[in-house]
Amino acid sequence: MSHLPPSTAIFSPSVARLAASTARDWNYIDSWLSTKFHGHKPPAFERNLETLKALLALATLNEQADEERDIVARAEAAALQELKAASKQEKDVESGTGGEGPMDAILAAIEMGLSKEGKAALDSMAALAVQTGTAYPEPEHLAQRIVELEGQSFSLEQTAERIKIMQRFLDEESEKTEARLREVGSDAYKPPSDLAKRNLDMQRKIKTMAAGLPELGERLASDTRPGPGTHVTVEKLAKQEEEYNAILYEKKDIDSQLSLFQGLPHDTNKARAELESLRDDLRRLTRRRDAVFEELVERETPRKVGR
Repeated sequence: MSHLPPSTAIFSPSVARLAASTARDWNYIDSWLSTKFHGHKPPAFERNLETLKALLALATLNEQADEERDIVARAEAAALQELKAASKQEKDVESGTGGEGPMDAILAAIEMGLSKEGKAALDSMAALAVQTGTAYPEPEHLAQRIVELEGQSFSLEQTAERIKIMQRFLDEESEKTEARLREVGSDAYKPPSDLAKRNLDMQRKIKTMAAGLPELGERLASDTRPGPGTHVTVEKLAKQEEEYNAILYEKKDIDSQLSLFQGLPHDTNKARAELESLRDDLRRLTRRRDAVFEELVERETPRKVGR
């Protein structure tokens, strides 16, 4: 409860017990740090639950290491006594009679001098040294390795959680993509079955109208050309212009219908590209038609006849 302000009242019994337990743990850690720093104040650090757990684990390992060191020291002292006794016995034994060497005697004395707890602690320390790959294990070094492994384990857990979130996101996007593909592959996005027939019909209409365009041009020229002894009036020119505009409107209507189907391939991208090309041609023809009409008006206007 180190994150609560001192003035905050605790009404829950469970919260109060947790706060008391946390306070006892911090008192224990403070006293342990004081012994390790020989009465001096330890460096400032963040006092939170994660730090408390790490310090408690480190203190526990340190105490176990101190106990193991005491056990080893007592074993070494006992081994030294046994070695002295063995040395006295070896003075009375001739060399090469098959007695045990000094190293074997030392190891035997250490093994005999260890208690059950000491043997278990020594085995645990040896196993931990093998697992961490430490050639010359020291309690402090092993404690540091344990803390590092805990940090690596936490980092790997966080990475695995992020990978799970990313995997869920990728699965959702994959499902959306598959649904979109199924939608695009449905009948709604397929071209009409009679598209080829409609294209042929429109092409026939185009050829028929293209064949009739010269005749219409000649008729227009003959109608607008003044005969001998006749004069072009504004009313006649307006009537001819209306007829010409009606023909142009009909042509525009047919061109707009043709542009939807003429020569469209089954591929959507190719159809769009061809449609854009046809639109460019239509705009070019429209500009040419406007230019021809302006020349016709300028040529047939009454003002030019008066001159």
